[in-house]
Amino acid sequence: MAGTDEDAVAAADDALYVLTAVLLTPAKFPSVLGDDYPEACAALGLAPLADGYGLVFGQDGGGARWTVVIDDVSLVAVAIASWDCGMEYDLSPDEHTVVAALPGWPLALAVAAPGVPAPHDPDPETADGPPLTPPDTSTWGSAQRRLGADEIALQWAMWREQIDDAAFPSPNGGPTGGDKAVAGKVSDGETTDRDVPEDKATGDEASDNESSGERAAGDEAAEDKISGGAEKEARKGHSGIRRVLAEARAYVDSPPPLGRVRSSFASGDARTLRADGPGWSLVARTDDIAFVLLDDEPGEVLPVGRGPELPGLLEALDKMAVRPS
Repeated sequence: MAGTDEDAVAAADDALYVLTAVLLTPAKFPSVLGDDYPEACAALGLAPLADGYGLVFGQDGGGARWTVVIDDVSLVAVAIASWDCGMEYDLSPDEHTVVAALPGWPLALAVAAPGVPAPHDPDPETADGPPLTPPDTSTWGSAQRRLGADEIALQWAMWREQIDDAAFPSPNGGPTGGDKAVAGKVSDGETTDRDVPEDKATGDEASDNESSGERAAGDEAAEDKISGGAEKEARKGHSGIRRVLAEARAYVDSPPPLGRVRSSFASGDARTLRADGPGWSLVARTDDIAFVLLDDEPGEVLPVGRGPELPGLLEALDKMAVRPS
């Protein structure tokens, strides 16, 4: 296992300036590292222990980046909760809790310790193996897709208010997102609303066009430019959503790797569900709709209406999902 050398652990433990920490457990792990808990652990060269780990990110006295892995998950959880509440907490793991000291950081951090050199990779002589680096999120791919799903889960209300339930297809068409219900795009961890073409006709001309069902050529060009053609977009989206729902249903009968389906608190009696699979992520509220992101649909956020099937699927997934302890 990379980073378990005693000298590397001592180097990282000696005057480590702690910057932040995250949990690496079946119910909560940095999803940018993988679709499930074992995959996230493998990215760090760690065995997927049932109780999980705490990841402490810091710099040594020379400014080198280190990720200290500890098995005292409760300690890290308390520290994170304190920081989230704006309270100070001195996170100082005991030596006997240190599992490994890994060179580098697996996540991108925008902070640095004061009074030491700028963050940099440790000297290869003090590190056992190459330094950890964050996944590439500069272009759309699995890591960026998972980050987008994280953002939707955090900003559910903002994304949900963009959806007009009346725009979903009728239940006979199955629980899929329609072209008028597309929520928008996600890119580089930021969300942007999809532009909506404005009707350029006004007054009586607009009324005449609406009554006759005609559409101005300029409006058609605007729609095609934005969405690549509504019908084409809908057909493409429907196919991807159907595949995601089918694979999610398969999870109910054949449980996937730990952490592929997670359930967390939401408002009221609802739960926030997160499911991931090869090339896709799904975010949903058990009492509401769902959103799907696909590797082969760069930046697109596709809504899934309640329909006749989604409520039962979400209920079944919630029952089997991993929950925070």
